[in-house]
Amino acid sequence: MNDLVIMQDRQAVTTSLKVAEVFDKNHRDVMESIRNLTAENSAVEKMFEKSSYINLQKHEQPMYYMNRDGFSLLAMGFTGKKAMGFKLKYIAAFNKMEDLIKNGRRKDNYPIPATYGEALQLAADLQKKVEHDKPKVDYYDSQMRNPGLMTTTVIANDYDMSAREMHQKLHDYGVIYRQGKNWVLYSKYKGQGYAQEEPFPYRNSNNHQGMKPILKWTQKGKKLIYDLFKQHGILPSVEQMELLPG
Repeated sequence: MNDLVIMQDRQAVTTSLKVAEVFDKNHRDVMESIRNLTAENSAVEKMFEKSSYINLQKHEQPMYYMNRDGFSLLAMGFTGKKAMGFKLKYIAAFNKMEDLIKNGRRKDNYPIPATYGEALQLAADLQKKVEHDKPKVDYYDSQMRNPGLMTTTVIANDYDMSAREMHQKLHDYGVIYRQGKNWVLYSKYKGQGYAQEEPFPYRNSNNHQGMKPILKWTQKGKKLIYDLFKQHGILPSVEQMELLPG
């Protein structure tokens, strides 16, 4: 039930996917209800924004973002004791997010990031705080199971490049080097919390299963990549779009 309400373009919103999940509805039915609402009154269209997501089968599917008013109209048709409880939780989540946006700071006193670079810096700062507050062994153990660790492929997607291209650039910048078939950090960057090696299961040509280490990046590591690439004039796609004339 986390992240009932998120921030998008400095506005508190939720999604048709999240509404369907929380209220135990079929997403297609929720989408149909939204289409009916927007068809009845043109003013309602401003409360919903059509978007898309990638499903588990890697196919692009439609979805909607909606603000508080849009959610309120949609949720009017949801009845029952459980539905009322979920509505109250949503109202509380909208209130919390709108207060956060209005005041411009999170409860932990970190400012809300306004740019991609600031978002990466915030993530790196929060990671540093976690490392400081927890015993090192416990932190390492939790991070090894942490789905927040990112492969190079995931980060490379932000720059519209392949993992191979990003690995090569990081090698050129003196961050990583080849050790056999694996990429590893140069000693300068080891033990600094930038990345970790995570065991990855595989099967060889004889169908024997084995394990090999794969380099995964922390938020601090992602910020390192961002800073290095920016020094060389390479920006993530989202910042390239911001530089285009409006």
